Amino acid sequence: MPESNSCRCRFVVLVSGRGSNMRAIVQALRDRVLPAEVCAVVSSSPDAAALDWAREQGIATVVVPHRNYASRELFDQALAQAIEAYRPDYVLLAGFMRVLTTGFVERFNGRLVNIHPSLLPSFPGLHTHQQALAMGVQWHGCTVHFVTPVLDHGPIIAQGVVPVLAGDTPADLAERLLCLEHQVYGEVARWLAEGRVTLDAMQRVQVRGVASRSFIRPSDNGGC
Repeated sequence: MPESNSCRCRFVVLVSGRGSNMRAIVQALRDRVLPAEVCAVVSSSPDAAALDWAREQGIATVVVPHRNYASRELFDQALAQAIEAYRPDYVLLAGFMRVLTTGFVERFNGRLVNIHPSLLPSFPGLHTHQQALAMGVQWHGCTVHFVTPVLDHGPIIAQGVVPVLAGDTPADLAERLLCLEHQVYGEVARWLAEGRVTLDAMQRVQVRGVASRSFIRPSDNGGC
């Protein structure tokens, strides 16, 4: 968390594509006039649409192309150096499509946060919407969690839930869930900025002053 209540909380956001969750985080911080800022957006792809939007907003951008490195370890070392240049309090993964090494995760232990498109611990990994439909679940969702060396298994900060409707396709579920992802990640960014989030001795998340860390979206299929 920030060093003192007078300091602005600094976020670095990692992206690989369009960065819709990154945009939601930036907008949430601005709308609520929070003592926080996204000080840099770092991408693993030079073609990520998120970079153009961040530049238009006056946010610093950095590209660390994963194809330029012979190993995951070398890529993660370069990525970590790029991140640390901005002295972040938290590093937020927002559609960052690279599996991070244990060394990288431990380097940012307790400061590395991700959003995953399922209700963890269900459906870790890729193709979560297809997995949900194949299992016949009636509820699907997203999870914002601290990152640990075990993929998609870190301590849960918050979750969002959407219904699964008859006839849904993976694209339908993805569309219904995306707006809720934006809401949940924006709220988590606020909690982090306000210093509300802690981990207890059992590695369970506590959020001071928050009665519920779950968000539910109705069954409509409307846009965000």
